[in-house]
Amino acid sequence: MGHGVAGRQQQCSYVSLNAQVMPMLLTQKRWKHFAAMALIGDGVMAVVHPRADALAWERGPKIWQKLMRNLSDHPTLTRAIGAAQIIGGVYWALHHERED
Repeated sequence: MGHGVAGRQQQCSYVSLNAQVMPMLLTQKRWKHFAAMALIGDGVMAVVHPRADALAWERGPKIWQKLMRNLSDHPTLTRAIGAAQIIGGVYWALHHERED
């Protein structure tokens, strides 16, 4: 295990891969992009299937559970919130893209 030339080559390939992957994972620009994608995606789900989207977020403190149950009973409000998420996510992504 990890002995000789093959072990050193394997260890070097892990170090090389780690050196390439870590900067991709840790850049602020990538985190902003990922957050915008999540916001947009959740907004789309709220517009397409508001009840299921609200219930998907039902876990958490009692007050949060109550809020999500109420949103699942009000699909028009949930869709409006979803549309706002989409608009906000797109705006945020475009705004931060210009900054970076």
